[in-house]
Amino acid sequence: MVKLRLKRCGRKQRAVYRIVAIDVRSRREGRDLRKVGFYDPIKNQTYLNVPAILYFLEKGAQPTETVRDILTKAEVFKGTSLSL
Repeated sequence: MVKLRLKRCGRKQRAVYRIVAIDVRSRREGRDLRKVGFYDPIKNQTYLNVPAILYFLEKGAQPTETVRDILTKAEVFKGTSLSL
């Protein structure tokens, strides 16, 4: 199964995260299928590749709770048949 989850990057005390589509059995820093976004909690910035995210969600990928909150805040699900 594929999940949309956060992958930690950056240095100590300055974490930034990539939003990636990754196999469930992989570890947090494991090899991802595709990078679909970026999240910086310190500067409160996000970049989302919405077509790629919607593609993976339509194929059955499940977002983690944190990624779901980020996507809901960015209104990715507005105007689509997907609801989480």
